[in-house]
Parts: sequence; structure tokens; C-alpha cells
Amino acid sequence: MQGSANLNIMMKAARKAGRSLVKDFREVENLQVSMKGAGDFVSRADLAAEKILREELLGARKTYGWLAEEGGEIAGEDPTRRWIVDPLDGTTNFLHGMPHWAISIALEHKGAIVSAVVYDPAKDEMFYAERGSGAWLNDSKRLRVSGRSRMVEALFATGVPFGSKATLPATLKDLARLMPQCAGVRRWGSAALDLAYVAAGRYDGYWERELQVWDLAAGSLIALEAGALVGGVREGQTPLEDGTILCANGNIYDQFARIIREA
Repeated sequence: MQGSANLNIMMKAARKAGRSLVKDFREVENLQVSMKGAGDFVSRADLAAEKILREELLGARKTYGWLAEEGGEIAGEDPTRRWIVDPLDGTTNFLHGMPHWAISIALEHKGAIVSAVVYDPAKDEMFYAERGSGAWLNDSKRLRVSGRSRMVEALFATGVPFGSKATLPATLKDLARLMPQCAGVRRWGSAALDLAYVAAGRYDGYWERELQVWDLAAGSLIALEAGALVGGVREGQTPLEDGTILCANGNIYDQFARIIREA
């Protein structure tokens, strides 16, 4: 796909930050880490990647706002546009030497996500989308959700709450209802990649609670542009506002939602 100038800026920034992260990933045993909370770590690599992304994105678009996991929020001269960034989604995987983590970059315009990049540097997979232009992988592969329509054949992803998160009981109840009716559930530790994998047809659906806007902003647009249906875990919830998401191909979305939303 021939992307916009903004999308090209996003992809270039993701690759530059990705090179920095891959270099540190090869020396993961030597990384200096500090604990932000139970199961939630921040590393020197994470902060270095965010610095690169901020310099690249705000350097190219000086008037845009900025919202990121580590660096917080910066108001831009242009109040209608801001970058929403997670420099390292899957930090715990990264620090344990597991090659499943990603850089997530979204561009918001007037409250809507219009461009999105989820880059997996370890596998060199660049998932990207622009509103109305479809979703893509690397140079030319068009992404489309799976066509599976039978729950018994469907593979799902989720995040299992850890530490002090309050939604573990609800998630365990979800799993108890869903697992007897499907082909399996995976918990791989990166919301951005879970959504990109739904877009690519690798997963048939995904749901999770207690997420932040930078976890969801890019991946949700990529999934939508690949043909997924996206809503909240509960009816009436909005993913980017409420931090819950339920996403699946159109053939199984209603069946999936009924199981997850069952009281």
C-alpha cells in the first residue's frame, strides 16, 4: 500500500526504535531494570526506544500532541492531532528473553485513530493501516481476518491479569465458559500483537480488560481495517475510553460476545 506521509514517518520511526530494542534484546541479561509494580517492569531499553520515537515523530510533526506509556502526555499546538505510543508492548516478554513484543504507534485526529503501526522487530513484521485503506503486513500483503465460523475451530487470545489487577476473577470465569467451546486460548503478553494477529487471521478473536489507550489504539484500527468487529467486553463500552476490548471476525463475533458477556 502507498501510505500517507504520516504513515511513512511512523514506519521509519518504528524501524529506528526497533533496531535499538533488538540490540538491547540480544543482551537482555545485562539490562538494568526497575520495578514499577507487580509484574510491570520498565527497562532502560524501553525508555531509550521512547526517546527515539519522540524525537522522530515530534521532530517530523512539531505541532502534534503526544501520549505515551512512559513519558506521559504533551499538549501540542495542534489540538486535533496527537501521537499515541507504546514503545515496548510486551516488556515482561522482552526482559525474559521471549521474542514476542512490539512497538505500537497510532495517530489520532479529532478523537479518531486514523493511522496505525504495530512493528514486531524480532520477527521483522510491520503491521499497518490507515482508516479506509485496509490493513497490511510488510511491503504488500493485504491483511484479512479469518473466515472461520465454527467456535469449535476458533483460536482466541486474551491477557490474564497479574499482580494486583482486579479483573482476574472475571477473566477466569470467561475462560471457564469459552475454553470448552473453542480450539484454544493463547496468552502471549502483547495486546498490540494480539490485535494484529486477529487482523492477519492467526487468531479468530481476542478480548481483554484493564488496558490503556496506548495498548489498543494502533492494533484496534489494524483489526478494523482487516475486517474485524470491535467492541467492549461489556455492551456499551468503548475500547479506547473504557480500556476493555472484544474483537473477532464477523462470522463468530456474536457467538463469542455472548459467551464472554454471559452474566
